Amino acid sequence: MPFDRPRYNVVLLSLSLVGLLVWLALDTVSVAPNRIVPGTSHGLAESLGWGGVLVSALPLLALAALARRPTPKSLRIALGLVVVQLATLPLWLSLAAHRLVDPGAVGARLGIGAGVWLLLFLLLMLLVELRSRLAISRLAGAALLVMPLAVLGWCLTQWLAPLALWQEYLGRRDQFLGAIFEHLALVGVAVGVSLVLGVAAALAMRRWQAAQRIGFGVLNFLQTIPSIALFGLLLAPLAWLSAHVEWLAALGVSGIGWAPALLALVGYSLLPMVRNTFVALEAVDPGVIDAARGMGMSRGQVFRQVRLPLALPVILEGVRITTVQAIGLTAVAALIGAGGLGTFIFQGLGQAAMDLVLLGALPILVLALVADALLGALTDTLRPGGAE
Repeated sequence: MPFDRPRYNVVLLSLSLVGLLVWLALDTVSVAPNRIVPGTSHGLAESLGWGGVLVSALPLLALAALARRPTPKSLRIALGLVVVQLATLPLWLSLAAHRLVDPGAVGARLGIGAGVWLLLFLLLMLLVELRSRLAISRLAGAALLVMPLAVLGWCLTQWLAPLALWQEYLGRRDQFLGAIFEHLALVGVAVGVSLVLGVAAALAMRRWQAAQRIGFGVLNFLQTIPSIALFGLLLAPLAWLSAHVEWLAALGVSGIGWAPALLALVGYSLLPMVRNTFVALEAVDPGVIDAARGMGMSRGQVFRQVRLPLALPVILEGVRITTVQAIGLTAVAALIGAGGLGTFIFQGLGQAAMDLVLLGALPILVLALVADALLGALTDTLRPGGAE
């Protein structure tokens, strides 16, 4: 009999072993007496004790063991272990806060160390890998994060009051909610406008060949301009228009603020929107179109009832790409006074306060992931066979 070599899931094995390494080797938390003084870093043994080190490392060792001869059953067990590990991270931080933070020190702050952040990233990568292997839908994959998020919320209200990131949020709660609204408003308007303009441009390109060449040339050129440079290019003409056109000034249009941010976001959003719409409409099977015409449908009916429904999943994929891109780019718009979550990022950079930077960066990441999951799930549903 030939030697039966083990069949490893290399991704699962590599990520779990790297996760174990960073968890054991890198700093877990840092403790500072106040917001100004730099914190003192603490490793895993100091933060959790040797018993906590052993218990927290066991799931990662089990994941590495499950990478050998992966089967659907073992992959499901691995997925459960990843979710449990994500849910226990706030508990380990709570234990570290209990062990290291003096209850009498009112201004003491607990910072999250590199080991926790890297392990969190690797666990999320494992979640993506296992979701793909088990053919789990996007929404079901997102639902797996409900328990870890619930545990995090509970720990924040009970044991993680000294957490520096939480303290930054509590000090800016009203400003934070306003920044989220400003961020979502800019993204929503930019995506909506680019969708309307993108569909119109794609239809024009299908009708006129010259419009296709010129249109894609201009849109590709816009993508090559750095966002900061584009904001600078828009400053002078918008300031001139605000000074000479009263109704634009009444709307709040100026060289800084929401107007240049919105124009830049629309400009960057048009290429993926136009390209996906154009490709989707062109890719519809000509035989299906001929069959619809043979049934007596008019040109408008063929477009509305046949071509557009078949092209819709690819068009929505363009909306997904545009939305995720706009969520990230809107952060840069804070540099020109457009508001949004980027305000916290640049304030934190100016004050060398990394927790304030994270207060702006982490919600942007969450918003992008939520938008990607929801629009991706909608695309999968509308795709032929996707609702099965």
